[in-house]
Amino acid sequence: MSGLTFSIPDHSLELLSRAAHQSSIDDPHQLPNFETPGSSPILYLPPLLSSLPASYPVPQLVKPLRQFPLATETRLPDIDPASLFLHRALHHFRPVDDKYAARPYDEAFNWDELELPEDEEREWYCVAFRSLRKDGSDGHPLYEADKLAHEEAVQNGGLIMYWYGVPSPETGLNLATCIWQSRQHAILANSRPNHIQAAKLAKGAYEIYNLERYILRKRQGEIGIQIEPYTEGPVGW
Repeated sequence: MSGLTFSIPDHSLELLSRAAHQSSIDDPHQLPNFETPGSSPILYLPPLLSSLPASYPVPQLVKPLRQFPLATETRLPDIDPASLFLHRALHHFRPVDDKYAARPYDEAFNWDELELPEDEEREWYCVAFRSLRKDGSDGHPLYEADKLAHEEAVQNGGLIMYWYGVPSPETGLNLATCIWQSRQHAILANSRPNHIQAAKLAKGAYEIYNLERYILRKRQGEIGIQIEPYTEGPVGW
């Protein structure tokens, strides 16, 4: 693969552009200055959190942030209390290093640094996407479709966070992931028209496109979370 070059896809460039133009840090959904692709290598993007319902206040964070997350234009219709704590914790979500796309899912991100209240007990549904774009493929139509599918999923409820990732400049491999309030929410999103269109376009854009499914679990009496492979049955509620 030494003769190939792997560029940052359209969706990542737009998120970087949004990040670079944020100047205030009073709102945790705004970013300080963020280096653009032309100035230095981009190792990863901030998490893209689903905006909370309008009636919810801006979350108050206890720990300082390494970088501020981005937020969707569309707001969630609702969110349960435990998922609200997870949403707050995911402000700190990041990969462990620049090799994260090649790591196992439970080792790729800083799961061990995310903390929720000790009394909470719940599980959430995670989907990971490992991909390699076809050399020279036009990603713009797919990005537009994916963006619509993402906002559609937030509007219909259940999607807490989407992590786009950035392809490795050496291998082109990328690891993206999303976290849902329940598996049922994710299943319903798969049947929406914008998601169906994005899935059709994805078939022709990638050499590799593998899905992995996991459970994010929080046990009562602990503050940490665990990642487990999904096998069967409902997850979350």
